[in-house]
Amino acid sequence: MGIVATIMNTATGQPIQKMSFGRMPKPWASFNLETGELVTAERIDVGKPAPGKFAAPVHVWVTVKPKG
Repeated sequence: MGIVATIMNTATGQPIQKMSFGRMPKPWASFNLETGELVTAERIDVGKPAPGKFAAPVHVWVTVKPKG
């Protein structure tokens, strides 16, 4: 069972995309976004599951280089 995480922008606090990982990513893991940009995970937050649910929300925080 893989992990579905929301990729978050550290500068704006806004979600960028959802991404599936085979296992829990490490804080130094590098991966490509849908845009093709290579980013490194800075922080990983695991929340509490909703009542009656098993899956906990996972947020991976990355810094995206500004366009331009």
